[in-house]
Amino acid sequence: TLWRDNELANAGVGRNTGKDMGHLALAEEHGLAALLSTLPAKRKILIHINNTNPILNEDSAERQSLTAAGIEVSWDGM
Repeated sequence: TLWRDNELANAGVGRNTGKDMGHLALAEEHGLAALLSTLPAKRKILIHINNTNPILNEDSAERQSLTAAGIEVSWDGM
């Protein structure tokens, strides 16, 4: 899961966009976070998070925005 569609290119680690790889970016206007916020599930947990995604940093603004939206980030051993 990527935060932005062009995240890999911006990080200098690839040329493909998230869409090229079949991934919905979290922060895009009609992205995964917006989609998850419409679901009635009690828990919404993200898995398969790309290592360039800023949500891996628990102190990041991106992570805080997900937490505020009721979306959890998985961790090893969960």
